[in-house]
Amino acid sequence: QVQLVESGGGLVQPGGSLRLSCAASGSIGGIYSMGWYRQAPGKQREWVAFISHGGITNYVDAVKGRFTISRDNLKNTVWLQMNSLKPEDTAVYYCNTYPIRPAYWGQGTQVTVSS
Repeated sequence: QVQLVESGGGLVQPGGSLRLSCAASGSIGGIYSMGWYRQAPGKQREWVAFISHGGITNYVDAVKGRFTISRDNLKNTVWLQMNSLKPEDTAVYYCNTYPIRPAYWGQGTQVTVSS
């Protein structure tokens, strides 16, 4: 079965940066379009960023200009570089394919932005 493992979260001050990683078992991450998603306490999970197999990207308006999604198809890894972080970015961040495959949800990685 496909497994996606997120890492790289942590506590950061407003304005700081974090780089999240998503490691995919097998070659799924290198074949399919991928996305980052997040869920803040008391809120619905939302889509954050998209990247196609060929590197086409898109972002939710709230993170445009601050976040960058990238991938290495040979390593089956997807990253999310997060700059100029804001408290409202606090959430558990997940990766998945795009469109989502519900069975692929992992545990996510916690990002907390606080002074």
